Amino acid sequence: MKKYLIIIERTDTGYSSYSPDLPGCVSTGKTREDAEKNMREAIEFHVDGLRRDGYPVPEPQTTSSYVELPA
Repeated sequence: MKKYLIIIERTDTGYSSYSPDLPGCVSTGKTREDAEKNMREAIEFHVDGLRRDGYPVPEPQTTSSYVELPA
């Protein structure tokens, strides 16, 4: 099983999401939960398409962390 990092950002109309390890794989949703669910489906679809077309599936490489600053 592979774990891909997804970034979820608030927009004027809801949320958008993407995975830095899968260029071109994006999704949206009215809520954060919708965006995450839709992104999971988008990743499955994207990876299936890569495999069907004979392209390599990128390995997950992106990590994340937070930096805290004094208020």
